[in-house]
Amino acid sequence: MGEEPLFKVKNVYKYFGNKKVLNNISFEIMPGEILGIIGASGSGKTTLLNILVGFLRAEKGSLLFRFEHLLSYKNTEVYRNVTEKIINIKRMVGFAAQKPSFYPNLSVQENMDYFGSLFDLSKDALKSNIEALLSLMGLMPSKYLLAKNLSGGMQRRLDIACALVHDPKILILDEPTSDLDPILRKHIWELIKIIRSKGTTIIISSHHLTEIEHLCDRIAVLKDGAFVELNTFDYIKNKYIKNKKVIIELKNKKYDKLLYKISKKFLTSKEIINNELYITTPKPTKLIPILIHNADKIKDEIINMSISNPNLDEIFVSITRNNLNKKEEDYDKIATEEIEQLSDISKKTQRIKKKQEKKIKKNTKNKSESKNKPNIFIYK
Repeated sequence: MGEEPLFKVKNVYKYFGNKKVLNNISFEIMPGEILGIIGASGSGKTTLLNILVGFLRAEKGSLLFRFEHLLSYKNTEVYRNVTEKIINIKRMVGFAAQKPSFYPNLSVQENMDYFGSLFDLSKDALKSNIEALLSLMGLMPSKYLLAKNLSGGMQRRLDIACALVHDPKILILDEPTSDLDPILRKHIWELIKIIRSKGTTIIISSHHLTEIEHLCDRIAVLKDGAFVELNTFDYIKNKYIKNKKVIIELKNKKYDKLLYKISKKFLTSKEIINNELYITTPKPTKLIPILIHNADKIKDEIINMSISNPNLDEIFVSITRNNLNKKEEDYDKIATEEIEQLSDISKKTQRIKKKQEKKIKKNTKNKSESKNKPNIFIYK
């Protein structure tokens, strides 16, 4: 018998005002998998992640997580409601949001110490976790630097490290590579692979669709607030993309003559990019012999010809294409309301963080002064 899901999401609805942001969302999250969530702006990705960790409440539906307890007997009441067991969820899940959660005026080490202190870990376990994460994230040489002085890539790594400090079963990453250059993005994806190899279940939302297609076990596509697909990339690709791209380069670039009198049933689209002809076709095996024949007929030489498979960006456009234009204004409105709602939470969090930051600094200073004071013995 296989493992039970870590999360069971059933018929979840979420509204911001009178706008339906999530519409009857249902899915399960299996142990050890990487689940990618993609969607247009305002499709509800961030809202869904915030509901998973209990930051937001759904108006309808159930969100259950696997509650492991020594007294559980034969799977009786193994699953509990997220909103009723927030403390347990916090121990089970690590969440790195789009905006950094760390304290900018604390050092890397101080941030790790603080976030680790929020969980019921022994001193030895906390020290071991911090050292392992600083090493894994490449932050060991910078552990005494203030977080605000780190580069963008290092700040992202610190945020992920803080989310992992209590060794959660599930790591949730909301746009983990946004605003990073290609080299830093690649490094973050490599770190995610390493984290996954240690048995951590990972949920990712990302706009870098071509990057996550080879990283995720399953991909969920959000459209109009609902999952229109939740399956492997190969399954989705085979379902939605029946066309392939034929790329051909001619020595004398006689592309107009090459395509002359070719039936439209072979040509979904065509364009010239960098002196190469890109043809989208549903029948590549029938088109190629025609192209070879025509090239010979117009006395032009084929330098190179290849067939490419669609990537995730093309599939995503294919899935959402029908409603993108007419729904664009709705997406913008929903996105704005979603951002406003989450912004309110963010502002409150920032105010709390500033107060907490001063408190942590004061406690750290007091501990340091206490260590430096000479021992004074008063004899009665």
